[in-house]
Amino acid sequence: MQFIQWIREAMNQGARLAPACREVNICLRTWKRWHRQAEDRRPSAVRPPPGNKLTLAEEQQVLTVCNQPEYASLPPAQIVPRLADNGVYLASESTFYRILRRHGQVYHRGRPQPGAGNHQ
Repeated sequence: MQFIQWIREAMNQGARLAPACREVNICLRTWKRWHRQAEDRRPSAVRPPPGNKLTLAEEQQVLTVCNQPEYASLPPAQIVPRLADNGVYLASESTFYRILRRHGQVYHRGRPQPGAGNHQ
């Protein structure tokens, strides 16, 4: 945003904020909103990864646990509490789901379809 830079330069040279905003035809309230939101809020903006993002090793550990025979048939909603009962915390339930979805291991489990052997 070029306007922010111009206004900052004007203020550094001694101009007051309100007249500087009027000069570039920006409402003072708009300036304050832009100044408060220093980050780029466009959806396409490049942002740094969150500080609490799991490392690749931690993500692999989640996958390894989920693919162990005792947990392979369970959803994350049951895996996470069972691990917690054993004193192990790897990630939240939603993070488990995100990791499994990213690796194509989440499947919708609806009601079973009537099969050939289930006729009455």
